[in-house]
Amino acid sequence: MTPWLNYHHLLYFWMAAREGGITAACRRLDLSQPTVSGQIRSLERSLKVKLFERSGRSVRLTETGRIVFRYADEIFSLGRELQDAVAGRSVAGALRLVVGIADTLPKLIVHRLLEPALHLPEEIVLSCVDGDPDRLMTQLALHELDLVISDYPANPRLGMRAFNHRLGDCGITFFATESLARRYRRSFPRSLDGAPLLVPAGNAALRRALDQRFEEMGVRPVIRGEFSDSALLKAFGARGEGLFVAPSVVEGEVRRMYHVAVVGRDEQVREQFFAISVERRLAHPAVLAITQSARARLAQA
Repeated sequence: MTPWLNYHHLLYFWMAAREGGITAACRRLDLSQPTVSGQIRSLERSLKVKLFERSGRSVRLTETGRIVFRYADEIFSLGRELQDAVAGRSVAGALRLVVGIADTLPKLIVHRLLEPALHLPEEIVLSCVDGDPDRLMTQLALHELDLVISDYPANPRLGMRAFNHRLGDCGITFFATESLARRYRRSFPRSLDGAPLLVPAGNAALRRALDQRFEEMGVRPVIRGEFSDSALLKAFGARGEGLFVAPSVVEGEVRRMYHVAVVGRDEQVREQFFAISVERRLAHPAVLAITQSARARLAQA
């Protein structure tokens, strides 16, 4: 049988972490230092972890302590909301959603995927963190993020518990300035042999898929630039530096925003999209809105 968590012990720990030390927590709680220290040690024994560590004359949270503090902060915040709800008062504050965005994803598709969260009846504060997918997964494991949106599933080699919620996939479209598009549109995709091309950086799933596709077709484009930032890649493409690709589902937006034309489309290369969470079953209303809308839209792509 799983032992019950002692919430009095958790409260003393939470107060010490929030106030910056046990002495300050004792003043707020109006309790003696041995009492508070003893309760925190009891919590550490029950969890079988160290929550604080010495740093000179003071103490600071361990890595596990920071995780426990975030949970405790949410627990006691919910407790205050419960009291307000029972008393008939409205629960103040907007629902917060912190999403990690893989830097390999086109920003237009990110907006398309996240937009439904901003149109819920509840007030939502959306916070987006852009970065390397593996680094984002570490932040997700530490509960610093609610969700990660990526173009490939969680890396099992990271050894963390994560669940991949597949949103769907779509083909890709090749774009270029009007003059380049006219030139390479003829006999596409064979015309890609020797064509100037701007591509995602080598760690992107789309880059690997493109390289494999070119090898299958026996064409060798001339790589003019590699980009981690998809918006920067498109900016170079809009200036005529080469052809570039984007998910076909945002083809219209790319044409209008960057004033480029379609060279051709390839349904064999499928760009995939995943929502990654530490929960098997999604419950956050904004996350549910994102996943349900994305699956519906991508199913039509």
